[in-house]
Amino acid sequence: MTAASRPIKLACRNVWKVYGRRPSYYFDSRGYVIDPDALAERLRAEAHLPAVVDASFEVATGEIFVIMGLSGSGKSTLVRCLSRLVEPSAGEILLDGRNLLTASGKELIELRRHAMGMVFQNFGLLPHLSVLDNVAFPLKIQGKPAKEREARAREMIALVGLEGREASFPHQLSGGQQQRVGIARSLAVGPELWFLDEPFSALDPLIRKQMQDEFLRLQRMLKKTIIFITHDIAEAFRLADRLAIMRGGKIVQIGRPADIVLNPADDYVAQFTEDMPLLRVITAGDIATPANGAALPERSVAADTSLEALIPQLASGVGAFAVTGDGDNPPAVLSAGAVLAVLEREQARRKSS
Repeated sequence: MTAASRPIKLACRNVWKVYGRRPSYYFDSRGYVIDPDALAERLRAEAHLPAVVDASFEVATGEIFVIMGLSGSGKSTLVRCLSRLVEPSAGEILLDGRNLLTASGKELIELRRHAMGMVFQNFGLLPHLSVLDNVAFPLKIQGKPAKEREARAREMIALVGLEGREASFPHQLSGGQQQRVGIARSLAVGPELWFLDEPFSALDPLIRKQMQDEFLRLQRMLKKTIIFITHDIAEAFRLADRLAIMRGGKIVQIGRPADIVLNPADDYVAQFTEDMPLLRVITAGDIATPANGAALPERSVAADTSLEALIPQLASGVGAFAVTGDGDNPPAVLSAGAVLAVLEREQARRKSS
């Protein structure tokens, strides 16, 4: 099932976060703004900082939605607004249709305890607690019985591959292991919505790649609705079902990785993505054409197979593939010519850069 066909889990509508003496002065009761760019300029001119500017997007149930941008782009502020760790200045944030900005403090606490999981860059483990007790801690806050807490914590520890380290303390673990503990802890409450703010950026490149693999493995099993923050374009393209690119507090483009690399919204996005290899980003399903009742080629590939992975078969003489999906899309065909066209476009990009 594609993201477009799933129910909406989270909707962010015209959200602003403004730092300054009186940000509320600039918004009406609904937070609606006719010209967001003009207001952002006015705010800056009047000694206010618009950290998030009129952000709007929707996240489908089970989708990995990545928000990316350089340092200072507003991505971490935005994810904190979504969980109300930071109070937005205007807009709406809807979880299953319910506006989180009208929730009481008590209701927010319950939502964070039961419906939201959060993982941050600095791990945030309690140094005096063992791995088992760190993972069980949010369940203790919920008031769960000790036996239930321990059983659930052990289940999550096994899920992230740390079985046998339950009695270890954070200082006895590597950075990757500590982040696995953080992931297990955030999943212990069974969150509906999972926020991850640059969770792997402090790790060495090899460990980071392993943690990305682990993250994707967990998502295939758990199918959580995920908001993932990163400044790394390669990480964003590898993990995202869809992504939003931010600059100066504003979302400049939202789309699937292939949409963004093939049709960048402006020069900034084009420069941001120019080093991403098209054959690695674009999948068979992105450029396949409907079969329209015609006979399908004998050789078949999954719709999410990268074009890069198909090169050896094409080089050996395979002329076309039948493209299989998840049932939402009709049978399709990917020709060698379509892949060659992408390769030619990639070569043209390299020459012009």
